[in-house]
Amino acid sequence: MKKLIPLLLLVVAMPSWAQRQFDIEVIIFKRAVNPEQTAESWPNSLPEISMNKVGNLNDANYRTRKGVELLPASSYKLNSQVQKLKNHAGFKVLLHTAWRQGDGNRHVAPTFHIQAGRDFSGQFNADGSQRYSAGTEVIDGVTEETIAKPLYELDGKLQVYVEHYLYADLKLDLKSPSVREVSFESKPVDLTTTENTLTDEPVQAGLMEDVTPTLHTEEFLKSYRMDQKRRMRSTETHFLDHPLLGMIIQVRRVAQ
Repeated sequence: MKKLIPLLLLVVAMPSWAQRQFDIEVIIFKRAVNPEQTAESWPNSLPEISMNKVGNLNDANYRTRKGVELLPASSYKLNSQVQKLKNHAGFKVLLHTAWRQGDGNRHVAPTFHIQAGRDFSGQFNADGSQRYSAGTEVIDGVTEETIAKPLYELDGKLQVYVEHYLYADLKLDLKSPSVREVSFESKPVDLTTTENTLTDEPVQAGLMEDVTPTLHTEEFLKSYRMDQKRRMRSTETHFLDHPLLGMIIQVRRVAQ
């Protein structure tokens, strides 16, 4: 009987523990700096961020499956921080949102696709190369213009989950036009005249020479990545820093 009492107490406590709810409020902003003039060394290409099992906060079906409630602006608690950022010339707020979710671990907690800021799809392709003209497609003899998918300035994912502690795990790309060098090989041929012994006619033969690549510059859409994981405490306001981006996040436990 004594062994059963702790087990019964655990069973009784489990429903209240499993039903914990948290309000999560997030601000993401960018810094008004030229990325190429920072002390960081940024690669021109990055592996794509995996969007496997990632949903959109505006997708009602995904929210329902994950037990998420989108919170109204009237419930926001970080408005003063947003206003300070807006009043400062060195920052631009890209996103301010909030939602309510349960206390699931990283295997079950929702992971949200974050998109915000300027849409570059009119200037660049998804791979970052320049978009010179609108794509067209001929269907049943009719030429139709293909519309590119949005290519947002901020693109990535964010997950908040509980595993003994609260964690925020994010991967965000800030996209900005940049310039890169592209190498083209020119192939000059030095022609000399030799005699064709079969026809006694002169022929021209090219000599093999070292070819120096010609460098050109082109504009492209470059991604600058913020990849961070932070352990948090509820009710505290946390700031995740980056040379080009910043995120302010507050997780508030909902009173039962």
